[in-house]
Amino acid sequence: MNTLHVKKGDTVLVISGKDKGKKGKVMIAMPKTQKVIVEGINISSKHKKPAREGEIGGIIKAESPIYACKVMNVCPKCSKPTRIGHTIEGGKKQRVCKQCGQAFN
Repeated sequence: MNTLHVKKGDTVLVISGKDKGKKGKVMIAMPKTQKVIVEGINISSKHKKPAREGEIGGIIKAESPIYACKVMNVCPKCSKPTRIGHTIEGGKKQRVCKQCGQAFN
């Protein structure tokens, strides 16, 4: 079973690589490849040719996937990068901040 510590919609901090220190929101999580696409992080340029008449070509900038191990969740309450803990409340497993105990959505 492939699982990630981040989910779609989480705010994360990049902890290594060319975008180290930047924060962004997870747009897509890919558990099979252990990668995530984060808004505004790991921007790559793609050269696109016009496919049909009337279309415009050019250089398109888009986010590329980044390994999930290079990002860390940011707590919504204390705004610090944190590890995720789990608690069981009302029979449901819940993700919580290890530092302040605040539950993640």
